[in-house]
Parts: sequence; C-alpha cells; structure tokens
Amino acid sequence: MRIPSRTIALPALTAASLLVVGCSAAGPATTASGGGAEPAATTPPPAAERQLAVKAAIPEGSGTPSAVAHPSGGGRQAEKSSLKVASYDRKSGRAVISGAAKPARKPSAAHPAAPSAPAGPASPSASAGGPGRNSSVAVGDIIASAPTPGAPDGVLAKVTQVLGSTDKGTEVNTTPATLGALLGDAKADGKVPVDPSAVTVEPLVQGTKVSWAKTGDVRFGPKGGKVPLGSLRIDVGTSIATAKGAPVSAAASASGFVQLAPEVDFSYDGRGGSGLSPGSASLALAGDWTSGWELKGQAAATTDAKPLRMPFAKLKATPVIQVGAVPVVVNVGLTCYLQVDADGHVNVDIKQDLKGGFRVGGDYTHAKGWTPVNTSDITATSPRATVSAAGKVKATLGTEASLGLYGTVGVTADVAPYLRAEAEGEASAAMDGSASAAGKWKAFGGLDLSGALQVQLKIFNTPIFEKPVPLGALHREWKIAEGAGAVSTGARRR
Repeated sequence: MRIPSRTIALPALTAASLLVVGCSAAGPATTASGGGAEPAATTPPPAAERQLAVKAAIPEGSGTPSAVAHPSGGGRQAEKSSLKVASYDRKSGRAVISGAAKPARKPSAAHPAAPSAPAGPASPSASAGGPGRNSSVAVGDIIASAPTPGAPDGVLAKVTQVLGSTDKGTEVNTTPATLGALLGDAKADGKVPVDPSAVTVEPLVQGTKVSWAKTGDVRFGPKGGKVPLGSLRIDVGTSIATAKGAPVSAAASASGFVQLAPEVDFSYDGRGGSGLSPGSASLALAGDWTSGWELKGQAAATTDAKPLRMPFAKLKATPVIQVGAVPVVVNVGLTCYLQVDADGHVNVDIKQDLKGGFRVGGDYTHAKGWTPVNTSDITATSPRATVSAAGKVKATLGTEASLGLYGTVGVTADVAPYLRAEAEGEASAAMDGSASAAGKWKAFGGLDLSGALQVQLKIFNTPIFEKPVPLGALHREWKIAEGAGAVSTGARRR
C-alpha cells in the first residue's frame, strides 16, 4: 500500500538544509540615477538586507522550482531560473539541462556595450567548439533544482564542462556544490512542516494502517477523522513469537500506533565565519510525537543475544524548501519498528501512551565546530501494567529517522520509546491449575534517543570529520507500576 507522493506546497519543515541563494538577481536592476539601467558590477546589499525567507516551495504552474548562480561581479548571485534538469547521474556528475538560452545583455545609454566587457557570462568551452554564450548553461554556473523525474533527489551542482547539445538539452559535467559558496553572508532561519499527504508509506507487516490529516480539512485513512492537522499516523497490530510451552491464553501480541508531525529545522548565518565557511548553521529533524501501544502475553526468548526486531512501515518524503530564490531539497526517511527482548518466562499486559516533542540533529559554530542536538520532552500518560511469573521483557515501538540534503544523508536518529517489566521470585503451581509467585515485580516506561551526524554534512562547506559523530544517548526511564507478594502467573483459577 502506498500513499502517492507529491510536491509539498506549504506556505512559509524538517530534518532544512539549503543551497544556493542570493538576495539580488543577476538580471536588470534599477539604480538611483536612472530607471532600468544595470550596474556594471553588483554591490552586495547591506547585512540587514541579507535575511532570507525560509518557506515551503510552491511550484509555479506545472513547473519545477529551480535557480542558477552565475560567476559575475565580486561573487555568485542566485536567481530564479527556467532551467530544468532532464537527467542527472550522481556518480559521474553527468547531467542534461534544458531551458531557455541566456539572452545577451542589451547596451543602455548609461552602460554602453564595450569590447572589454562582454554582455553575458561566456562559456569557456565555446573556444573549444562547445556552445557559446547563448547556451542554457556555462562553466562555473551553480544549479539548484527541486526533484524532477530525471533527478528524484534534486540537484545542487556546479558546471565544470559544457559537452554539447542533445535532443533533451545541454549535456554538462558537474561537481557537487556547497552551501557556503552560494549563501555567502546571508542569514536564514526557519522551520517547515512536512506535508503528511506527500509522504510515501510502504507497509511491511499485514494489518498496518495509515492515516493523515492536512490543512484544509483533507483527511485520509481509517483514523483520518481523529488525526490532528499536519500529522501522519501508523497503526499496527501483530502477533509475536510466543514462548515454547506457554498456554494458549499467553499468546504474545503487540498493538498500537505512532503519530508524527515532523518538520525540518534549518538555520544558516554566513557572517562571522572564515572564507566560505559560515559563522553558524544547523540541521535537525523535529516535531510532535504521540504513540500509544500495548504488549500482551509471554514472548519467546530471544536467541543469540539479539532481540527480535520487526520493521512494520517505511516512510519517505522529499520536501522542498524555498530559501530566497533557491529551492532546497530535503530528504526525510522514517522506518517504524517493533523490537522485543525477552527471556521467555514473564507474562505481561502492559500499556502506555506517550506524547511530547523531539529534536535531533546538529548545530555548527565557527568556534566549536559541529555539536550534537538531542532533546525530547516526551512523557508517559495513562500507564497500566500486570506482570506474571519471574522473568523479564523489554519491548520498543520506535522510529529510525534519516535527514539529508539533495540525496545525501546528514543526520541519522533513533527515537525509541519502550516498555519493560521484570519479576523476581519462585513460581509454584497448585493442584487446581492456579499458580503464584512469591516475590516482587516492576514495570517501566522509557525513551532512548540516539543517532549520529554524518560526513555528508560537508555540504555546508564546514570542516569535515573523518567518521560519523555520535549524537550521544539520551536515556530516560520512569516507573509505571510495581507489586510484591503473591503475583499471579496468568493461569486461571477454577
């Protein structure tokens, strides 16, 4: 079962990361001395004008948002573009770009044409027989594109060679580009929610159900009428391996739901850095979390010291964030899973509901480099528990998350709420089939939050670390219930 994916179109999420953007376009600008005259060289605007808006990208008509930066004046400037990426091979860097050719600049009274000042950025490959200045792209151009059929993760790349024309457009060689060279001293800060209707969901376990609700009262799925706006909900109910020799009444099962309202949290400040590296930046996946679930029965003992792990749904989204003139492509991946670690003895009926927020990712400052972000205020409500017989069990209903830019993973995280129970004592059985245990038992709820910053965060043009940097483990646990004395093993008294 799949929910068809489509482009996010929210005003103003996110996991979030950015690309080429500049505040001023490379096209004609109005000067104080004469309307419509174009300055010979572009002067960067004051710092106060370099605050870029961060919002969800809205496609213009049926087109795909794109932007291009040309090497002109004292730096690179990004402008909206009609260029389209027909195809892109990430491994080789080969791409085909279609779109309108660059028009030659027209001389004006204020700035007449001069042989020493070419009207437009000419491609160095023209002298070698390649396309001339009217080609759709030139060497040095940096292209940013939202996802297209030929580039499903979008593109952020610099043209290194113009190879020639094809029936689909101009063929070029490219190399990956970085944010630092494009954003310069600009500042951008914002959170953009992931449109739940644009999330592709792949159920992995029979009985998994999907629901979502978005603005405009548009809802989908059996729980769609109850899901808060902007949220995605995954319900699952499944049997799990039952301990060998356990009575039929002790058949093990797990059921519950995970409800998420994820958003991409991105910030960038080019001031205070060194060279092209920014003064600060951040990339994180944040949002609201709600879950409720129940574990029943006598789960089978795990083998080889490895808990039973059962992924039950995979989710994928590719939100596009507009930063100034530039579409920034964010890749969000989520895998919901059930994990059980048991010794095969304890019989439980435990339940808890969880609710709160979380944020996982990384913050960068020029002085300290990258540091992990790992916070959560998820808490438990309405817990209940009964535990029978001596033994222990731990069950997790968690979500593995990945967050990246233009198809490269920058942050991985594991949000893992769990239930666990343990009982001590000696069990005994009576002639009538009843049983009891003299001892004590406890049931706990908890949350583990872990992950890592990946080397691919080099896209920010910050110093690169040689291996992933752990986010550090956030661990919290709370007591749900406890008991002492005679504890029922679950056998029914006659």
